[in-house]
Amino acid sequence: MTIPTRTLGTTGPQVSALGLGCMGMSALYGEADRTESIATVHAALEAGVTLLDTGDFYAMGHNEMLIGEALRTAPAARREQALTSVKFGALRDPAGGWSGYDGRPAAVRNFAAYSLQRLGVDHIDVYRIARVDPGVPIEETVGAIAELVEQGYVRHIGLSEVGADTIRRAAATAPIADVQLEYALITRGIEDRILPVTRELGIAVTAYGVLSRGLISGHFTPDRQLGASDFRAHSPRFQGENLQHNLTLVEQLRKLAEQKGVSVAQLAIAWVLSRGEDIVPLVGARTRERLAESLGALDVVLDAADLAAIEAAVPADSAVGDRYPSAMMAHLDSER
Repeated sequence: MTIPTRTLGTTGPQVSALGLGCMGMSALYGEADRTESIATVHAALEAGVTLLDTGDFYAMGHNEMLIGEALRTAPAARREQALTSVKFGALRDPAGGWSGYDGRPAAVRNFAAYSLQRLGVDHIDVYRIARVDPGVPIEETVGAIAELVEQGYVRHIGLSEVGADTIRRAAATAPIADVQLEYALITRGIEDRILPVTRELGIAVTAYGVLSRGLISGHFTPDRQLGASDFRAHSPRFQGENLQHNLTLVEQLRKLAEQKGVSVAQLAIAWVLSRGEDIVPLVGARTRERLAESLGALDVVLDAADLAAIEAAVPADSAVGDRYPSAMMAHLDSER
């Protein structure tokens, strides 16, 4: 398979049309197998995936070290094609709790130093604060990343989970390659205000949660048991009547997928791919099997009739339940 490429805005690098989100290999979605995780990263690189997304706070550095090991043990040619996208700023405690975000310039430099070491690289390709620190103007945080760009430790500046006004302020401070945002068939809040601004400014979107944490993958069942450490055990969309309602939407999507001879996941990913060349979906595959399924979405062609049928089956705002628990929603940019 030859994976097509897309460019992260007018200032960012060329990347594979699908990126690999690696968070689930370390935290928040139940147990993961380290050997299989590394094999999945290797398989992604071998297939032509170039963008590897992580966060320094995913299992308190575990995910970065895992990616570092995968890169270190990959063939040189594959290792050199890999582009790292790193989020920073989330504050954790020894029990795994969350205690806010730190976007001070001194903290930015500190976070970057640790990430470079854990990843085993001399630069980070795209660097972004995970959530805006309400106590620090975004101009100061972005300005600190811009200094790291000047020093060669970072190549491009990104943003994450920010609103339109914050994007404008950040872009006035330094060139922004992309904004990482949750975007899926059942999570379309960025379409009204944020996408018009990113497109006006020539900024790409790296879309995470394209399968809504497995909810619209076609593999999630209502009787699935979730451990206490699994994010979905606390996510409103996965609770009680909300879950039952949301899974009826998946069954509507399954009918369309079967008509096209593809999987539900492939149809959902293909829908995000169809939204524009400036959008790069991140797939959270934790196994080679799921990775292969996700890559199959690149071969799915959706015409106008297909898109209309999908929209009719799963209209915007048809899902019920917030995308995060209330305590986490409080940390989002006020515009998100």
